[in-house]
Amino acid sequence: MKELLRGKNARRNVLLSVILLFICAAAYLNWSYTERWGKADSAMARTEDAMSEEYEEKYRAALSEKTESSEYFAQARLTRQESRDAALSLLETAACAENASQEVIDSAMTEISVMASFSLLESQIENELLAKEFADCVVYLSAQGCTVAVPAPLEGLSEAAVARVTETVVQNSDYQPGQINIIEVKRY
Repeated sequence: MKELLRGKNARRNVLLSVILLFICAAAYLNWSYTERWGKADSAMARTEDAMSEEYEEKYRAALSEKTESSEYFAQARLTRQESRDAALSLLETAACAENASQEVIDSAMTEISVMASFSLLESQIENELLAKEFADCVVYLSAQGCTVAVPAPLEGLSEAAVARVTETVVQNSDYQPGQINIIEVKRY
């Protein structure tokens, strides 16, 4: 009987390790994106000296707008990660409890696996949207649907931009267009 329990604990520990590896990979992808685009912002600042006075004011306004919206998206990603970490901690505690039934352990492991999958898929969709010329974005996935927040001009997103977001989510997931909610983040 002890060997059987050791086997269950070993499998549980291996599964937890794999899931944590997925979560770390998602965090690394998010970090590497931030690092890459942060360097691009520095390069843009160096080219400021080469601009004519006519465009300098427009450039400063756009940079200010980008900074404000970048703070929003950074805060949204941080909040998403903190809530996921808290939920993951609770699930790990439930799964590792000595008196936990196999049903509770299996349920917790399934939820942890789903959270890891959502984290990876969110990063993948975010990176693809950035490649499709969105300045920034944050994606929230759940069993009910997908919410995508993207920066929008004051007049709102064009139909083409909404189509690009919807197409990206549909191509990378099992969500249908009716399950996708697009939030336009406008300048404050």
